[in-house]
Amino acid sequence: MGIEVQVVDAFSAVPFAGNPAAVCVLSEWPDVRWMQSVAGEMNLSETAFLVGRAGDAWDLRWFTPTLEVDLCGHATLAAAHVLWETGRLSPDSAAHFHTRSGSLRCHRHPSGEVSMDFPVRAARVCDVPAGLAAALGADIRWCGRSADDFLVELPHAAIVRRLDPDLARLAEIPARGVIVTAASDQGDHDFVSRFFAPAAGVPEDPVTGSTHCTLAPYWGSKLGRNRMRGWQASRRGGSVGVEWSGDRVVLTGAARTTWRGELLA
Repeated sequence: MGIEVQVVDAFSAVPFAGNPAAVCVLSEWPDVRWMQSVAGEMNLSETAFLVGRAGDAWDLRWFTPTLEVDLCGHATLAAAHVLWETGRLSPDSAAHFHTRSGSLRCHRHPSGEVSMDFPVRAARVCDVPAGLAAALGADIRWCGRSADDFLVELPHAAIVRRLDPDLARLAEIPARGVIVTAASDQGDHDFVSRFFAPAAGVPEDPVTGSTHCTLAPYWGSKLGRNRMRGWQASRRGGSVGVEWSGDRVVLTGAARTTWRGELLA
């Protein structure tokens, strides 16, 4: 008997867009080396592993193809979507996750979109690290550092979209990854971004929930707003709603299951 695995396209209402995450629901925690091997086999930016607690609570862990991470937005959205879609949670019940970043709660809207209550990971202004501008091949308007990543603002959204960084040089930057952003040039979004994390085994993440925990306070302070919508301008692309309030941010997006299978090893 195999272990069920599902792949969900997060931050997208249609298949083959947004950010795909694998989700494995387990009865107990296996060896961490097995989970890391599964994540490597899936070869997606993150694989989520879930073990149930009493009531509607779940333990949740996230792995890239090369390491375990402290916070992942799109795989959390995917995990909650799987719990509701498979009937493990009723549609009107919140998904409550215990994680390395504390307690996270997700709610399903009648529209099918999912809202996630996450901790803010604000960036503080800092000097541009050596080699970053050259690795990006772009002028940097502002640079900051969050607990995980560097955040850089570029002059125009068009520059963010056409960016073709040197990933080998980016992997040498001392951080999980680099978020690049600019004000949106389209009326349906407030800002655009992309996220590169080659040091974590993810050359470019298609749509990243956790980076919006950094983008929300940055753009909220600049624009004087607490409700915004960001577009992550990767090849797949995806839309993330944000509502910033103090040290928390609510991220909202859609999800779509694309395939189910069994792990036999």
